[in-house]
Amino acid sequence: MHLETTPTQAPKKGLGRRPRTTPRTFTPLALETRTHVDTETAAHHLSLSMQTLRCWAMRENGRIRPRRIPGRLGLLWPVAEIRRLLGVEGVQ
Repeated sequence: MHLETTPTQAPKKGLGRRPRTTPRTFTPLALETRTHVDTETAAHHLSLSMQTLRCWAMRENGRIRPRRIPGRLGLLWPVAEIRRLLGVEGVQ
């Protein structure tokens, strides 16, 4: 008995990042001890999209200027500036 097999296509690789399996938790801004945070954390605290912050960095016209780090980290946003923008700079 001969079974004819049809070639199956490999599943298409999706574009972009793989979805996180666990939700990310963010340190409250009042308890943040780091001097700089990554783009995802800064976007969370500012209630903006990550793409908005990337546009600010690219055009250099945003309310905050990030520190550019070559490699995986990319952009680091100063916590003091985030606090100043939100009006909670007195909280340490």
